[in-house]
Amino acid sequence: MGNDKSAILDLVREYHRNNESSGFVPGVTPVMASGAVLSEDDRVAFVEAALDMRIAAGVSSRRLERGLAKFFGLRKAHLTNSGSSANLLALSALTSPQLEEHRLLPGDEVVTVAAGFPTTVNPILQNGLVPVFTDIELGTYNASLERVEQAIGPRTRAIMMAHALGNPFQVAEIAQLAEDRGLFLIEDNCDALGSTYRGQLTGTFGDMATESFYPAHHITMGEGGCVLTDNLALARIVESMRDWGRDCWCEPGEDNRCFKRFEQQMGSLPEGYDHKYIFSHVGYNLKSTDPQAALGLQQLSRIEEFGRARRHNWARLRAGLDGLPHLVLPEATPGSDPSWFGFALTVSPGAPFAPAALIEHLEQSKVATRRFFAGNLTRHPAYEGREFRVSGPLTNSDITTERTFWIGVFPGLTDPMIDHSISTVKEFVTRPH
Repeated sequence: MGNDKSAILDLVREYHRNNESSGFVPGVTPVMASGAVLSEDDRVAFVEAALDMRIAAGVSSRRLERGLAKFFGLRKAHLTNSGSSANLLALSALTSPQLEEHRLLPGDEVVTVAAGFPTTVNPILQNGLVPVFTDIELGTYNASLERVEQAIGPRTRAIMMAHALGNPFQVAEIAQLAEDRGLFLIEDNCDALGSTYRGQLTGTFGDMATESFYPAHHITMGEGGCVLTDNLALARIVESMRDWGRDCWCEPGEDNRCFKRFEQQMGSLPEGYDHKYIFSHVGYNLKSTDPQAALGLQQLSRIEEFGRARRHNWARLRAGLDGLPHLVLPEATPGSDPSWFGFALTVSPGAPFAPAALIEHLEQSKVATRRFFAGNLTRHPAYEGREFRVSGPLTNSDITTERTFWIGVFPGLTDPMIDHSISTVKEFVTRPH
């Protein structure tokens, strides 16, 4: 079988080379907003895992978890089936009875931002907690330390925020604020893998952090994500909730690692009830699979390469668009080095054209655009009738809803593609309106 397998993988490499994309034609070839950058080795790793029929979480999953923990310098990483599931697990872990008096209870508040992606907020609601929405700053698109501090009330127990489009929020200061106030901090790092703040990787400041490995993100497993933490007690809770809520920590196919599988008594169960089927949390099956992890392992080695490409593309856009009227250009948070997810553009309120007109012009020129995710979440039908608190006016969140979008900087974009994006924006903004 070994020789047959090698022959198959050689054909996979040949297939990959024969299907590489052709050259770029401005206005014809799409300049995508995001996308996976997949190599010959990625394709082979994925197919090899499939040939070996590693169809559940297994050896590649464990290797990737160790690799991610090592990259961040943290003790534990738990793979999940998505970044959204990672957010759900991280926030839900804070409600565990195992945290005793520190657990979050229904009605407790979690400070977050109004403008962003919904699955940063949805776990708060799903756990019967109350989101406290704060506004963001234009340019960085993050909430400031002052806004977060003002949002804290008597029932506030945690802060859960995303680094906007890869741009770190003031995470060192907000982590210190959380420590001073006795609050948990969860960093949604899904858009910011490889970003740093004050020389330290984002995702390493809070009690927990989350990643997404969806194709749009910095590395990909196809679908997937992870929860990262240095806190072993929280890691154990996350693992339990991810793995059906079970109390047992044996790997699939493994039995009796604790050497007391039939020697425990929990809840009101009979003495000696099989520990593999004792459930200490309300959980789910939110694991990923080994073919996904095999792909992720290959991508893991390219984090730095991809980060350099994202920074290069962002800087080229920023220089090329500098000085244009009627646009608010993005700015890195002082002290940060973002591994950018996208390049945000806000059309100034006094501009002689509508944001929709610029978006239409870009789309017709094959430059893909995306809104700043949901904009102001409180304006969406999903949140009508939901309990939340708003801290201060959401002026900038409303501006992003009405006037902000972003274009791509991902590593699959070449300099000619970036230059086409620049010239397309310039041509529209400088024409008579």
